[in-house]
Amino acid sequence: MSKSSNGYVQTTALPKGMHFSDDVQLEDFNATVADKWQGTVADKHDMVMLGRTQVLRRNFSFISILGFSAVLICTWELLFANLLFALTDGGTGGLFWGFTVTVVASIFIFLSVAEMASMSPTAGGQYHWVSEFAPAFCQKFLSYISGWVLAMGWQGAVVGLSFVVGTIIQGLISLSNPSYEPQQWHGTLLIISVVLFCIVFNTSLAKKLPLIEGFILLLHIIGLFAIVIPLWVLAPRNTPSVALFRFNNGGNWPTMGVAYMVGLLTALSSMMGYDCSVHMSEEIKDASNTLPRAMLWGVGLNAMLGYVVVITLCFTITDPQALLDSETGFPFIQLFFNVTHSYTATHIMTAIIIINIVSAVISEIATASRQIWSFARDDGFPFSNFLKKVSPGWNIPLNAVVVSFGCGVAISLINLGSSVALNAIVSLTMSALLSSYMLSIGCIFLKRLRREPLPLSAFTLGRWGLMINAVALGFLFTFFVFCFFPTATPVDATTMNWNIAMFGGITLFATIWYIFRGHKKYRPPVNIQNRKL
Repeated sequence: MSKSSNGYVQTTALPKGMHFSDDVQLEDFNATVADKWQGTVADKHDMVMLGRTQVLRRNFSFISILGFSAVLICTWELLFANLLFALTDGGTGGLFWGFTVTVVASIFIFLSVAEMASMSPTAGGQYHWVSEFAPAFCQKFLSYISGWVLAMGWQGAVVGLSFVVGTIIQGLISLSNPSYEPQQWHGTLLIISVVLFCIVFNTSLAKKLPLIEGFILLLHIIGLFAIVIPLWVLAPRNTPSVALFRFNNGGNWPTMGVAYMVGLLTALSSMMGYDCSVHMSEEIKDASNTLPRAMLWGVGLNAMLGYVVVITLCFTITDPQALLDSETGFPFIQLFFNVTHSYTATHIMTAIIIINIVSAVISEIATASRQIWSFARDDGFPFSNFLKKVSPGWNIPLNAVVVSFGCGVAISLINLGSSVALNAIVSLTMSALLSSYMLSIGCIFLKRLRREPLPLSAFTLGRWGLMINAVALGFLFTFFVFCFFPTATPVDATTMNWNIAMFGGITLFATIWYIFRGHKKYRPPVNIQNRKL
């Protein structure tokens, strides 16, 4: 190692573009895991710089974390599952052009996120970056609110996908048995079963999770073609003009433009959430280099697979209204049956989607537990001492995993009383993600605008950073406004999008808690780390 003229210590053991800071001494590195799980020299440097102890195993490689993020987002699976909303608002034309806009937006958003992940590869993710990059006078409060909202959003995501799995299963039963009447307690039991199944992979099989994610990635790719090939071979075709330029305003919005923007949220939900891999960063080998590459490869892979599904749906859905009227509640199930005329084929094709979404829940529980563990590590929650504990030998945040399971069960029980209330809670995920991206990207954008120094990183946007951040913020603000819109008008208590109430409620609660308790206990990450700019 040698000291360079810029005041940093350089080493060939670090990724290209990375440097040792004078403020960091590797002798200060602490770990409670075996040497083989401590990662590279760069990982140790980052942990000292972040002021953290290595307590989790670094057993995720590029392929396994790529599988983790690509499977969790489950782009093409959600395009099928949420087809009802896309056909209602926007139609096939809205689906195609909406997905195109979403892909473009995702590139700018996750280029920005990838850079911050390379600068500070920590399980805290957005709330850490807000603390590090926000103006000093407001960094603690904004970081605290971001941590609360994002943690609650990821908890809601676990139940949200489990609920999708349960209702798809009920839809299949309805197809095979028209006399079946879905009951809310059926759905609740299915949600709990999915969450319980996925908890096993996050506890007893936690050591094998990277290997499992690599296998599921193959299923994520191969399963797509097992579905679209029969559709292309057997289904009738639309002309290109009908497939790509047929729009629908089934939500009775004042203009087709508003209907398109509301329907765009279907595509958006299939491409948001790649920060999931960030929350696993303290379990990734060579995280500052591997993490941004895996995140961006995940965006590209899912975008390509998503386009295959979008084009397939646009050209093979010749009678959208018939699918919207399906008794199954899921147009894609009816589409499979109409095309194959086979219950068996429909069940197999739908089962592939179910398996992949269940696999996504496995990753979501891992993400949600790491998020609440990291925030508890900074004393952001009540009972943080319990939540931040990492059991010796397990080397996973076991208490946080158990709490994630408990939250999943508790939220699912709400479905017994009101499915509207359950949907209100799980809808928080989208607004939580978008707001966390806006806050963190907005903070680094402000630093760039003020020409303030930024940390060195293995992945950097360079001179394009200001423009990329600005475009990302423009997309995010627009999406954030429309994520609170209901699916259709007129609106009543059952059709209302209660996302605004949940987002406002969590923000208000976190603010009140911060005023009376949180500001005394919470330790913002910027006060802990050993990096000076």
